[in-house]
Amino acid sequence: MLNTSKKMPSPDDIERAGRLREVLEALAEVNKRVPVIVEGKRDATALKTLGFSGEVITLHGGKGIYEFCEDIAERYPKVMLLLDWDDKGEKLHSSLSGNLTGQWEEFSAFRGILKVLCQKDIKDIEGIPKLLERLEGNEYPR
Repeated sequence: MLNTSKKMPSPDDIERAGRLREVLEALAEVNKRVPVIVEGKRDATALKTLGFSGEVITLHGGKGIYEFCEDIAERYPKVMLLLDWDDKGEKLHSSLSGNLTGQWEEFSAFRGILKVLCQKDIKDIEGIPKLLERLEGNEYPR
């Protein structure tokens, strides 16, 4: 028999989920006018699932970092960098931020806040929807 009972979230989890949702709503609002750069398709899908309706650009499109940044710099005055915070994501963030100086800094706090709110549970953008489900008690145990 399948166990479909939900685990009740703790008050801390509920508060953390609420704060995470607030940050994501603010990000989604900014995304209506500023594109977001993510690492891959699963990250882009996760943001769309979370209500992002603006442009989401995936980094891995066959170009090198420098060429990618040159293209972005020509096309957009401002961008948000939402790269994962694992080792690979940190290296990519460092490379992109160095090549896009003056275009992303205004929104840099968002990624830092996400890292803190996701704590050690996840290290990537694609994991945020599932983390929210778990924190809010909407995930079914397996």
